[in-house]
Amino acid sequence: MTRMLVTGGAGFIGANFVHRTLAKRPEYEIRVLDALTYAGNLDNLRAVAGDIRFVHGDVCDQRLVDGLVAESDVVVHFAAESHVDNSLRDPAPFVRSNVQGTYVLLEAVRRHDRRLHHISTDEVFGDLGASAQGGFTERSRYDPSSPYSATKASADLLVRAWARSFGVAATLSNCANNYGPFQHAEKFIPRQVTNVLLGDRPKLYGSGRNIREWTHVDDHNDAVHLILDRGRIGEAYLIGSGCEVSNREVVESVLEVLGRPASWYETVPDRPGHDLRYATDSSKLRRELGWRPRYPDLRDGLSSTVNWYRENEWWWRPSKKEVEAGYRLMGR
Repeated sequence: MTRMLVTGGAGFIGANFVHRTLAKRPEYEIRVLDALTYAGNLDNLRAVAGDIRFVHGDVCDQRLVDGLVAESDVVVHFAAESHVDNSLRDPAPFVRSNVQGTYVLLEAVRRHDRRLHHISTDEVFGDLGASAQGGFTERSRYDPSSPYSATKASADLLVRAWARSFGVAATLSNCANNYGPFQHAEKFIPRQVTNVLLGDRPKLYGSGRNIREWTHVDDHNDAVHLILDRGRIGEAYLIGSGCEVSNREVVESVLEVLGRPASWYETVPDRPGHDLRYATDSSKLRRELGWRPRYPDLRDGLSSTVNWYRENEWWWRPSKKEVEAGYRLMGR
């Protein structure tokens, strides 16, 4: 058995990664480290609780992290504060978790000579612009727009530096927007879906012209396993389906799946520093490692995602009221 430590494994992408790994890669023995902040939820792992070892703890806890890394062969680092609006309200937790936490983990990996894969975001590259040709590449300049993306950019640079300066066996991936089961109701697609399920209109920032590339979480996590298996140490890989959709089109698609008129939504004030467009060029991942998305179009995975939220109201309803209260304070 290969011993794998998954940090942030009770969060959205991390929990899906744990489920996917157990289902598809039985050679891994999984340990999960998660601080169970509001975005981490043990219910995400309820179905596999007997198949993993769960540790409730903070990635900034040096002694704890060192012990867990020492008894692992591979570390996959999902743990991060990740919501842009929250980072605009209070950047401090983002600096602590995303920067300090990554430093603590890197030092443990260096001490024990372990393999590391670091999960990041395409938001580190900033705003691509609606008229730009193509997407971000692994050589694109970092130009973050929010405290969230700035701290993720800082974490990326630490990983790159530790790989180059100390020979840490690390790889990185920067993913486009993910969607799928277990995503917190504060995020864009789950917020719109759960609003409609409760009989409320979806909320669209500004004009809704902002464009995102949407990748199903299973496609993202399959790419991570390919990078772990065959990725070149010290290299970064961009993960994206190639499916670019405006926020307005996403809302209209959600409404269509749920049987509502396409115009049944409300516009709310745009967020400060809202990047207009993200898109990735994932040709390196496709060419070198043979990755292809199972869901190349948002609609391919949206119906099953909507059905998951419809069938799991017990999971999202307890946090929904607080989420909407927070948005109301921001006027959104």
